[in-house]
Amino acid sequence: MTPGDTRDLTLSWFPSYTSEPSALHVDKAFARTRSWWQGWARLIAHEGPYRDAVVRSLLVLRALTHRDTGGIVAAATTSLPEQFGGARNWDYRYVWLRDASLTLEALIAHGFVEEAHQWRRWLLRAVAGDPADVQIMYGIAGERDLPERELTSLPGYNGSTPVRIGNGAVDQYQGDVIGEVLVALEAARMVGLEESKFSWPLQRVLIERVVTAITLPDNGIWEIRGKAQFFTHSRVMMWAALDRGVRAVREQGLSGDADRWAQLRDQLRAEIDARGVHTGGYFVQHYESDEVDASLLVLPQVGYCDADDPRMLRTVEQMENTLIRDGLLMRYRTSSGVDGLEGGEHPFLACSFWLVEQYAASGREDDARVLMDRLVALANDVGLLSEEYDVDGARQAGNLPQALSHLTLVRAADALAGHSGRAAHRR
Repeated sequence: MTPGDTRDLTLSWFPSYTSEPSALHVDKAFARTRSWWQGWARLIAHEGPYRDAVVRSLLVLRALTHRDTGGIVAAATTSLPEQFGGARNWDYRYVWLRDASLTLEALIAHGFVEEAHQWRRWLLRAVAGDPADVQIMYGIAGERDLPERELTSLPGYNGSTPVRIGNGAVDQYQGDVIGEVLVALEAARMVGLEESKFSWPLQRVLIERVVTAITLPDNGIWEIRGKAQFFTHSRVMMWAALDRGVRAVREQGLSGDADRWAQLRDQLRAEIDARGVHTGGYFVQHYESDEVDASLLVLPQVGYCDADDPRMLRTVEQMENTLIRDGLLMRYRTSSGVDGLEGGEHPFLACSFWLVEQYAASGREDDARVLMDRLVALANDVGLLSEEYDVDGARQAGNLPQALSHLTLVRAADALAGHSGRAAHRR
């Protein structure tokens, strides 16, 4: 710069093969950005004692959505540890179909249909091709090649190594994922997003992928790196995928083999009711276990059973007896060895928000509000939540901000306000 040059001093990046961009006027850019976000926030319809937390969480979810591609990342960071000084450090800067679908539902429940349209376009681009090649996660522009590697030159946060780039879970089979996608796309349909020439055919292909893999064990929602199992949550989400396909044909007039899907759906329900329920009357983590898992709290959310179903009430009782730590809910007992990893972890915030929703839906409103108050108070000074919470250290743990924590906060607040973020019709 020369004397008298009044251009703002800003850092910029641009591809080397393009021209240098014009200098940014910082004050004007800041004003435009603030105006856009404030305008978007004013569109949020939610009343209740947790409105501020809901608005902040929906803003976070929107901010995790890429403006150009529509991809919704699970978190903005990599390798912030779940266990300080340990090895449970993962790269979450990618688009998990599950997390993105759940984020989409939270946005749709609050009227943001354009985001659903944008994400569906992203999905069509990312998943196009052989359904057998569908991955559980992609890059923000639909990239498929996401190998996990360790950066040994970096010390990690608080000595927590390894620092990872990429995520090995990209190669896993997780049976629940397609169910989450189809539940979200049905929610979009129900609020008026019309199917395009390609969107419903893609969903039919995804349903057939469920049919093809229906006899396979999987790695589950928690991406275990141990032995694949028949996880009850995964089986229920496969049931949900078939159920949404049947409903799309029979209730919404779309084309598809509803009779065959309905037969498989009902067979799967019979299997789950026989093998996914302990003799003590509660749902189990997987068919070879007598443990419970916090993901089972999703069963009423997708319409598999009612929140006050005796099996759900007994499942919650088991969770309260075995998974509660310092008043917050763990995902599962790591001591069972099911995940194939060393060490332990802290309470998982999304699971505790799911428990709030379950309490509210089953008539335990006082318990729901007590837990909700505590959870909302765990956010940092700018309202962000990570993946887990270290009660002893009074600090957040895991990658931040975490979409799953924020979207489940929104769902829990909606449940306490008297409405659900999912259109779940039980069959």
